[in-house]
Amino acid sequence: MVLLPTDRMDSLFSPRCVWVNGPIIVGAGPSGLAVAACLREQGVPFVVLERQDCIASLWQKRTYNRLKLHLPKQFCELPRMHFPGDYPEYPTRRQFIDYLEDYAAKFEIKPEFNTTVLSARYDETSGLWRVRTSVPDAPEMEYIGRWLVVATGENAENVKPNIPGLEDFAGEVTHVSDYKSGAKYRGKRVLVVGCGNSGMEVSLDLSDYGAHPSMVVRDAVHVLPREVLGKSTFELAVLLMRWLPLWIVDKIMVLLAWLVLGDLAKLGLRRPATGPLELKETHGRTPVLDYGALARIREGEINVVPAVTRFNKSHVQLADGRVLNFDAVILATGYRSNVPKWLQDNGLFNKDGYPKTAFPHGWKGQSGLYAVGFTKRGLSGASADAVRIAKDLGNVWREETKPTKRTGACHRRCISVVF
Repeated sequence: MVLLPTDRMDSLFSPRCVWVNGPIIVGAGPSGLAVAACLREQGVPFVVLERQDCIASLWQKRTYNRLKLHLPKQFCELPRMHFPGDYPEYPTRRQFIDYLEDYAAKFEIKPEFNTTVLSARYDETSGLWRVRTSVPDAPEMEYIGRWLVVATGENAENVKPNIPGLEDFAGEVTHVSDYKSGAKYRGKRVLVVGCGNSGMEVSLDLSDYGAHPSMVVRDAVHVLPREVLGKSTFELAVLLMRWLPLWIVDKIMVLLAWLVLGDLAKLGLRRPATGPLELKETHGRTPVLDYGALARIREGEINVVPAVTRFNKSHVQLADGRVLNFDAVILATGYRSNVPKWLQDNGLFNKDGYPKTAFPHGWKGQSGLYAVGFTKRGLSGASADAVRIAKDLGNVWREETKPTKRTGACHRRCISVVF
């Protein structure tokens, strides 16, 4: 980055202004990195803004130690770079972080770290996006450019349920994003609120460390074996979808789950009436892939309990009337988008911060606005959208830009930037 000096007096009384000679990418997770890499191949300059001090902060700072990719590695690769050949079928958390760091290095992606986006709005007068940011111990800065790529994803903020009395509970209450391992919970009674992949895996981890976990199962949930006869269940579903309609594949998946896992209703795990793939397609609810938790439930080492109606100082009241004592609570209640907090006046996202148009058509809006990482289809969906965005921006870039220096229509004096 080359900064040309601006008037010192201006910098004292107004935010600094930075012209970006290409798209502004908000977020340096896998989605943002994928777009940046594809843009690099298209020869399009860009800047990546990241509020944390590292890439893939969700993976580096908000995941538990035992986490592995739930899908085979070939479905989790980012565009233009394979996983190393010696990686296992399901890479570990650390291996995936190493892969992302190598990816950023290969495509020379250097985000502006510790840069929090306060607001982003489209200026109709100038036809430019104005992205206001803050950096610790520094004046606010405004990035200005023709295009904006929203890559903050579906997991930007923790979701904490509003359960009566939770604030009065005397034990430790932790969101799964702050959970690392069950080591400090040895011998303790722990309530895990949530039965998705994280809830199941954390319960299994707690059991491994000698804790006594109880997992809240409030709604019906699809649990599938991670593999069938050595073949990934997800890979099998993808293969079947090439030849069969979704509803038939759903029936096959449920049948296989019943044959491999048995009747889960006996364990307190009811299956939804809607099939697992249709539920994922329509509501973004991912089926749980089991690789050990169900065995612990059968052995009685993980207790399944219904919804919580109220917390008290040392105990919890359940929907079936039981009152149980716990030493700690872990909220495996998921994440949500934070887009509505900072993106203003746009027609691409709904009030919950997700594209209004379903995959595969929700990646592009009006006025140079793009979205990546909101497909509810994991890394493969993000990669597909990243390729589309980069191709589209590459075409627009070649049509709309010239080799001569372009002056942004700023209302304040700007710092010219070349990336």
